[in-house]
Amino acid sequence: MQHLSPTMWRRYVSLSLLSVLCLTATPSQAIDIKEVRSSGGITAWLVQDKSVPVISMNFAFKTGGTAYDPKGKTGLARMVAAMLDEGAGKLKSQEFQTKLQDTAARLRFSASTDKFRGSFRTLKANQDEAFELLGLALSKPRFDEKPLARIRGQIVASIQRSAQDPDSIGMRAWYKAAFPNHPYGQPGDGTIKSVKTLVAKDLRDFMRRHVVRNSLLVAVAGDISPEELGHRLDQVFGALPSSGRAEKVPEIAPAAVGKTIVIDRKIPQSTVMFGHSGIKRDHPDWYIASVINRILGGGGFSSRLMEEVREKRGLAYGVYSYLNPYDHAALYMGGVATANSRVAESLKVIRNEWKKMAEKGVTAKELAAAKTYINGSFPLRQDSTRRIASLLLAVQVNNLGKDYLDKRASLINAVTLADIKRVARKLLRPEALTVVVVGQPKGIKPTP
Repeated sequence: MQHLSPTMWRRYVSLSLLSVLCLTATPSQAIDIKEVRSSGGITAWLVQDKSVPVISMNFAFKTGGTAYDPKGKTGLARMVAAMLDEGAGKLKSQEFQTKLQDTAARLRFSASTDKFRGSFRTLKANQDEAFELLGLALSKPRFDEKPLARIRGQIVASIQRSAQDPDSIGMRAWYKAAFPNHPYGQPGDGTIKSVKTLVAKDLRDFMRRHVVRNSLLVAVAGDISPEELGHRLDQVFGALPSSGRAEKVPEIAPAAVGKTIVIDRKIPQSTVMFGHSGIKRDHPDWYIASVINRILGGGGFSSRLMEEVREKRGLAYGVYSYLNPYDHAALYMGGVATANSRVAESLKVIRNEWKKMAEKGVTAKELAAAKTYINGSFPLRQDSTRRIASLLLAVQVNNLGKDYLDKRASLINAVTLADIKRVARKLLRPEALTVVVVGQPKGIKPTP
């Protein structure tokens, strides 16, 4: 029995948690969401919690993800994310990092495909200096050449490592085939060539275009009052430009439908990625599709794919599927890793399960178990301001509304067997699965 690589499992676990986050929350009566508007017109959602003297803030800019990298400058968004804590205002890189450590503040920036994001956490006692550092990072980043050269070198080294990693090779090839002439098909980390061309001016241009107030979403949880938060919002975000300029990312459906791509690598087991078009987060059938995925391949050891591929046949240690909605496309993806001699059989079983659910739906027992899990398993449990802030931001990003926490359980409970059968018939198309195999699989022929 073969093991999924650590990279594949981390990807699966993170996507599973994101999927659950989009579906569940702690009991709504335990979360009192206040909408705070600063004197400068900046809005945030707040859950005030004085039980622990900690303040957590998560924020996102609605454009500025890797899909917005200019042509020839892929990797720009992630370069910016890596550089924002490398000096700001009068503080050079080492001075800025030292002050962060001295205040015990946590500051992180990242660029997903569609969004540019930040997360911040501070002790209430240190909030004055911590919020000042956050504001400097966003409004007065230095982008000095010495730390820029160091970060550039780190990103290039990471790209070089990824070029030897089967999971990364397969994922890049899948997206390139699915989105050949679209920003979603370009590598988020960039290429060695593109990253080496990025200079401070490119980073400053990115900030002016994307890190702007009219694109901002903010979520806060912890020991801070609405009045205090209003002041902090202006302190942190008030100096940002009111608006910017983002290139339009077109709507798209994946290409290469039903194609099989084999990338030859001399490794003992093959890494397999598969997928086809999916369903967007704002689609009325999203909750039905989420229950389908929970039963088919998103339920860990209790999923149908795991039962058929691992438990019954011992073909692989793990197999998974997940809904992957973007702003401008929607995918239904999955993965498995197994011995080269077992890839063909594994894919046959996966396609058979895809087809079986599309034709027959699920049982009442499976539906009841999936509902119970989705509505009862989310690990938030009021134990972390960081998790609460993350949840609030996800609700805003997905435009779910403040009443989402009150109604989400009923949305899941309303899913019927007939709903499952209707949506599965449209969603699950085994013949449309685009498959990328990295390895030397036996009995697998690439599509010409």
